[in-house]
Amino acid sequence: MLLFAGLGNPGAKYANNRHNVGFMAADAIARRHSFSPWSKKFQGLIAEGTLAGEKIILIKPQTFMNNSGQSIGEALRFYKLTPSALTVFYDEIDLADGKVRVKTGGGAGGHNGIRSIDGHVGNAYRRVRIGVGHPGVKEFVQHHVLGDFAKADREWLEPLLDAIGAHAEMIVRGDDPGFMNKVSVAVQRKTGAAPERENAGSKQQSHVRQARPQQPAVKLPQTGPMAAMLKKLFGGKD
Repeated sequence: MLLFAGLGNPGAKYANNRHNVGFMAADAIARRHSFSPWSKKFQGLIAEGTLAGEKIILIKPQTFMNNSGQSIGEALRFYKLTPSALTVFYDEIDLADGKVRVKTGGGAGGHNGIRSIDGHVGNAYRRVRIGVGHPGVKEFVQHHVLGDFAKADREWLEPLLDAIGAHAEMIVRGDDPGFMNKVSVAVQRKTGAAPERENAGSKQQSHVRQARPQQPAVKLPQTGPMAAMLKKLFGGKD
């Protein structure tokens, strides 16, 4: 048995926040693989199903983000699972929109939900970090993550969530690189070239422009018949 946890804040007020993309990922997995209806348990909502022949418990803590570890720790203890059986899906501001990275262990990186889980169960669990971008200024981070996804974000968000649901079995099998690649390809297919490639192309174009020989400015005659004609045409103005 494995425990998959999606992080977010409960209630309609927060449903479309960037901070709730973990809830969205859990919902996508439940829908794609026909998990059981959500029910209340462990201070959260849980759904049960199977992925790659393994029983999976999906959980969405209802303790609010900063206390996510209370709910997840309770579930792990009840099922007598170690942290290695846990995979957490959550938002990551240090990744560009639509990027997904998977790793095991590490620090909280300023994420209060992860900090709470680390405090309750340790940090030896798998993390699926879902990029929601950075506002550019530290003071705007809270407003950014507690803000709703823009309409334009749906262009990459919907294929990303669909891909997470479709390829969640790869996480169960331990194929983290394969999972990341499948999600990346799905997002690129819907949105075009990945940002890195676009940036590289822009730089290349810039270098091409820089390499072009610059045409010298045409030097107009100051004396002689041509100079006299030009002065006549432009009213003798310099």
